[in-house]
Amino acid sequence: MNLSDFDYHLPPERIAQRPLAERDASRMLLLNRATRDWEDRYFREFPALLRGDELVVVNNVRVLPARLFGRRAGIRAQDPGANNPARGEFLTAPIEVLLVRQLSPDTWETLVRPGRKTPVGERIVFGEDKERKGEAELEAVVEARGDFGLRIVRFSSKSGFHEALDRLGHIPLPPYIKREDESTDRERYQTIFAKRGVAVAAPTAGLHFTPAILELIHEKRIEIAEITLDVGLGTFEPVRTERIEDHKIHAESYEIPEAAVAAIERARGENRPILAVGTTVVRALEDAAEKGSGRVAPGKAEASIFLYPGKPFRVVTQLLTNFHLPQSTLLALVSAFAGRENVLHAYRHAVEAQYRFYSYGDCMLLR
Repeated sequence: MNLSDFDYHLPPERIAQRPLAERDASRMLLLNRATRDWEDRYFREFPALLRGDELVVVNNVRVLPARLFGRRAGIRAQDPGANNPARGEFLTAPIEVLLVRQLSPDTWETLVRPGRKTPVGERIVFGEDKERKGEAELEAVVEARGDFGLRIVRFSSKSGFHEALDRLGHIPLPPYIKREDESTDRERYQTIFAKRGVAVAAPTAGLHFTPAILELIHEKRIEIAEITLDVGLGTFEPVRTERIEDHKIHAESYEIPEAAVAAIERARGENRPILAVGTTVVRALEDAAEKGSGRVAPGKAEASIFLYPGKPFRVVTQLLTNFHLPQSTLLALVSAFAGRENVLHAYRHAVEAQYRFYSYGDCMLLR
């Protein structure tokens, strides 16, 4: 299939730049896959729309404040002049580092700006240790170059990497949100399920849930299972091939606990719906099922599955998801689940009905 098969027109003003005042106030487009009919609803109706025997699977990953602003550790000036520091003083320059994917406890794939001026061996410092005046709170060394401008960076901090990151980092809002992060984003770009993992982007379908919504779900005795998938910035990576099948999709780490596997097997054995909250849950469950010849096994793995029209779904039977970018792998996934023409027809309606799109936007329930 051609990449252009997954295109649609979206006016820029339809891209949500901020969350609504209340999480569950979002609109929800209810799409019936069999009849191709849709209804305009609100997410607050979500519990009432469930029949009562579903297994709802959520991603409990925690989003890191993965955007860091630092400076080059410095190189000594050789030629002092009117506009230069004296010979022997250190030259410094601002550097932005965006965490992309964790490779080891202290090593990450990153995007560095300006990348061309950040060679292998470059040392970058962030913040200042108040107890050790003059020392950086967090340091990094560029160890290698990766594909698409990525840099492999090793971090060190006397207070601990995550402690320093929590103090110095900024929330990595997606590139289509045209503003700097604010203090409220630390709470609103995090789901209420967040408790573990190292995501650098939010599993956005979960952003609509509130404790009150969860209470209504529990009152209906609907089972909820949790998995963890470390959402990476690869979720925003553009497709660079004309044929979508030729695209090499990014890999994301995930872990499916034994309790979640047991719940999934019970639901499958009883022919109950398995409702995935977000495409990240779909990737984890379907990747595990593909690797296990249909069976979901507990444990850790890397999701390398690419779902597009024609690919089978072995586990997920219902999907709650936000609206996705044109010509994206996530739109291809949703199209594989509900039919490309069906999804694009629903998207055109959502644009005309002035739904809010993308991470802080509205959602769809496909069943």
